[in-house]
Amino acid sequence: MSDQMIEQQPAEVRTPAVSQSSQVWRGLRELMIYAAFFLILKTSVLAAYTIPSASMEDTLLVGDFLVCNQFIYGARLPLIDIRLPAIRDPEPGDIVVFLYPGDSVTRYIKRCVAVGGDIVEIRNKQLYVNGKPVSDPAGSKYVDTLITGQRRIRPGRDNFGPYEIPKDHYFMMGDNRDESFDSRFWGAVSRDLVVGKAVMIHWSWDDSVAPSPEVVWKDPLSVPRLFIHEALHFFEKVRYDRLFTVI
Repeated sequence: MSDQMIEQQPAEVRTPAVSQSSQVWRGLRELMIYAAFFLILKTSVLAAYTIPSASMEDTLLVGDFLVCNQFIYGARLPLIDIRLPAIRDPEPGDIVVFLYPGDSVTRYIKRCVAVGGDIVEIRNKQLYVNGKPVSDPAGSKYVDTLITGQRRIRPGRDNFGPYEIPKDHYFMMGDNRDESFDSRFWGAVSRDLVVGKAVMIHWSWDDSVAPSPEVVWKDPLSVPRLFIHEALHFFEKVRYDRLFTVI
């Protein structure tokens, strides 16, 4: 018997052939997992919103695009309509996205100024909560210089209450106090209608600098005309000082 060591070659490992249909199914399954994760992230944790009106000026401007944290108040899972446990409830000073109590569908954004159990009163534009005056937030404003100004004034705008907020409800007001349709007119917002907390302005676009041309579907040239217009005025319409501003 020879003393020479004989090196043994490892046996060749053969992997079973994977059918093309199995590869396609695996790819689709991964795509579905990624899509489900994105859907949960988009609808339950973070979401983007744009500001269409002047009711929150000058804190939020028309054309601001916001990131909203929907997890902090208890995210609602899509499709199954189950709300996760909240980290905390809305507090006075929070800028809150919620469903308009009038239809429970339209999304509004206002500032929470008082919570359930508080007594709200407005005297000559001054907000009082539990009998104490509340300072206006930075960025808020009043369009009318006088209560008896030329504008039409809705009853309850400048003088309201006293009103005790029901349990698990929130009193919402716009920072543009004279031009905001808010809890003074349609009541407090139920906890069930709260969506999330605005946390950051990630983009801001001032269309008033060079108003975009209207898209008319009967006019095929209106779409390319819009793109050309936006490209020519892009840099002047961006509000650079507001990008990535934490709210």
